[in-house]
Amino acid sequence: MKSKATKLTITTTLEVYKSMDDLPETDLELLKMAKKAVKSAYAPYSNFHVGAALLLENGKKLTGNNQENAAYPSGLCAERVAIYHASSVYPNIPIKTIAISVTSKNHLISEPISPCGACRQAISEYENRDQSPIRIIMSGETGKIYVSDSIENLLPLMFSKKHL
Repeated sequence: MKSKATKLTITTTLEVYKSMDDLPETDLELLKMAKKAVKSAYAPYSNFHVGAALLLENGKKLTGNNQENAAYPSGLCAERVAIYHASSVYPNIPIKTIAISVTSKNHLISEPISPCGACRQAISEYENRDQSPIRIIMSGETGKIYVSDSIENLLPLMFSKKHL
């Protein structure tokens, strides 16, 4: 029996920079902050250190890093640490940009790392809350930098409060 289904194709577009030196000055500064935040991440189990830096609409910049726990689900990713910190200190101030950087003690990461699924959902919550896209700058230790103009590029068909 022939299927009556049609195909839905979802594509995404990202800006790709050859290196962090090619970034606009504001993005470069934010990525440098994320790379600095990596250094104080607490990741004794995975040895995967992540830093995030946020630029808020009011011009304030905040950082976060991953915090692991022996009871793995109790840890928290850098992106959510930074986002929740920003929301608690500057409630209702939209996030304009988040920069994410990573290092590993196990191997060199030479490609951009994107947020995990839980972090993508958290970013989408704040995009929806503020009705404003959040730019996402993604990097590894070396190599190219990816920039998305919204979480929608990384989380198509995202779940939001409109579905409740």
